[in-house]
Amino acid sequence: MAENKSYVTTDEHGVMRVANTRVMLDSIVAAFEQGHSPETIRNQYPSLTLEQVYGAITYYLANRDEVLDYLKRQDAVWAEWEGWSRSRPSPLLERLRARRETLSRTYDIR
Repeated sequence: MAENKSYVTTDEHGVMRVANTRVMLDSIVAAFEQGHSPETIRNQYPSLTLEQVYGAITYYLANRDEVLDYLKRQDAVWAEWEGWSRSRPSPLLERLRARRETLSRTYDIR
């Protein structure tokens, strides 16, 4: 009898991942939708097997509405984090911007 394998799991944060790896299903779907072959996707993610890539693509195709709803939620999460990070720039980023401004004035770089 064949073993029942799970090619897509959901972690404790609600993120869909490929076969209990750190690779997000989002990445596989994006590459697949851009026309990349499973073999090319596998080369981009060496921690995955070709079987896992095919399994993730099959899951996506069989559960397209569910996955698209998930991707919309992920987009909203990323937008929220982007807004949060823009409103709280890091001290390092502020120092780099100040340094760039100083260099621009000193060397008339635009």
